[in-house]
Amino acid sequence: MGSHRTIPGAVAAPTVILILLCASGVLAAAQNYSAIFNFGDSITDTGNLCINGRMSQITFTQPPYGETYFGTPTCRCSDGRVIIDFLSDQFGLPFLQPSKSMNADFKQGANMAITGATAMDAPFFRSLGLSDKIWNNGPISFQLQWFQQIATSVCGQSCKSYLANSLFVFGEFGGNDYNAMIFGGYTTEQARKYTPKIVNTISRGIDSLIAMGATDIVVPGVLPIGCFPIYLTIYQSSNSSDYDDLGCLNKFNDLSTYHNTLLQKRVDIIQSRHRKTARIMYADFYSAVYDMVRNPQNYGFSSVFETCCGSGGGKYNYQNSARCGMQGASACASPASHLSWDGIHLTEAAYKQITDRWLKGPYCRPPILHS
Repeated sequence: MGSHRTIPGAVAAPTVILILLCASGVLAAAQNYSAIFNFGDSITDTGNLCINGRMSQITFTQPPYGETYFGTPTCRCSDGRVIIDFLSDQFGLPFLQPSKSMNADFKQGANMAITGATAMDAPFFRSLGLSDKIWNNGPISFQLQWFQQIATSVCGQSCKSYLANSLFVFGEFGGNDYNAMIFGGYTTEQARKYTPKIVNTISRGIDSLIAMGATDIVVPGVLPIGCFPIYLTIYQSSNSSDYDDLGCLNKFNDLSTYHNTLLQKRVDIIQSRHRKTARIMYADFYSAVYDMVRNPQNYGFSSVFETCCGSGGGKYNYQNSARCGMQGASACASPASHLSWDGIHLTEAAYKQITDRWLKGPYCRPPILHS
């Protein structure tokens, strides 16, 4: 999801050696990945948008972004590390270099994710009259091209064994597609008509990775956007029936749920076609975050709706004209006690909790790790 626009979308740990006994029927193998390749948007972008001298133009390149772990902004849309950083730590790999980095060593992986990325290509949004709502062109098709270029440079024409020993994280995708539609004036009912197309595009991307030799692929769903301060602020309602019992906006979460239902079905279909040659893991972003909203005390959170880094006060502490990184915004004293960092993205503490539950369950099916 994007963070600086007016519209919404290391230390190496010891190598983990486990026996990968896959419930889906994939042959057992040592779970010791030699590389990680990540695709997605601002939830896992580690610098692609900031390459080529764009740093000064982007709010999340300004303090207090990055303060918790790095002590300085790193182009990550959080106070510190994001999910892909924690996954790299888990498998004893360095933090992923952005794919656009010049002269980088990508032998241990690369990050294709870029802030503002969509599942669909630009012509799709042009056909809907939404070209002005997509400010960065880094859809799935482009990210796959970037990956192919990197793979060729790393392993040439003999990539099968190398990619079979790599972990792929494909998404989330779709969040910025819906952001463009909703902030472009579409209702959620209108937006959901395009959900099958969005999911089909994600599905084709997974198929492309498998065709190239990927065997272990994590596919995250979209988030419960109806629980996010940006939506809760912009679409505040005086009608209590618009909210669920936790205070999230029903119609936006219903859209996310519909997307995730279709995506899970498609993941199951792909897995059934490649039962003995690939392991496709559905990562349940929605349920992981929603449980944090429902049971914040279990995660050490004292605030789930109030933005840590923002302005405006009130229940959500979000103001679009004074977002985190802009004049007038400031960060809370304890980001680790908050779910939301900037109203659009989560805190490092939240990302760590989600990663743990993707690795071991229950919010990844099957879990990334197997004992």
